[in-house]
Amino acid sequence: METGSGRKILIIEDESDVADLLTLNLRKAGFKASTAADGASGLQKARDDRPDFIVLDLMLPKMSGLEVCRILKSDAATSHVPILMLTAKAEEIDRIVGLEFGADDYVTKPFSPREIALRIRAILRRGEKPEESLKAGPISIDPARHEVRVNGKQVHLTSLEFKLLRTLMQRRGRVQDRDKLLNEVWGYESVIDTRTVDTHVRRLREKLGKAGDAIETVRGFGYRLREN
Repeated sequence: METGSGRKILIIEDESDVADLLTLNLRKAGFKASTAADGASGLQKARDDRPDFIVLDLMLPKMSGLEVCRILKSDAATSHVPILMLTAKAEEIDRIVGLEFGADDYVTKPFSPREIALRIRAILRRGEKPEESLKAGPISIDPARHEVRVNGKQVHLTSLEFKLLRTLMQRRGRVQDRDKLLNEVWGYESVIDTRTVDTHVRRLREKLGKAGDAIETVRGFGYRLREN
């Protein structure tokens, strides 16, 4: 039976019964689980302990989960850490905002602790697959180091921006429609407004500077990375 192999999971959750339930089940699954009861202490613990994965509640005292996610994903030291957002809110807009801030997955309460463990394993497994470096003009990707460089200068991307750029580079010259990108990058079918793809492409272009012009918009369909 597959286990967590001692991976460190940080649970940022203010409801003690939920935090205890997750801690117990994740430890049974072979993970090393620790907790923080508010957003501010969770953010500090994530910076100090460098966990392999974060389970982050949306509604937290002192600092919201969305703010914690935004800060962690904008910091090069923690941007690579996968985040699963956990919340009682089921509205689609909350899920969209969380994903746009860089969260890797989203689960609503009540939840199955076993499902949480399975989702964590699946996301961590994706990060373990060896990948070759990619290059397109001045843009280069080193998947092993989770680094993107433009003309040799490192560019800091969120995990979703990284996956979006990697997907476009892997399929260079081929048009990728928005629904397909949602499925490949976000792991969802058309449950999210495809405008979230447009938002991420815009931010990605901005971060890449002039090199971002290589990402072409194919009106009414999607995007592609130019071959030349």
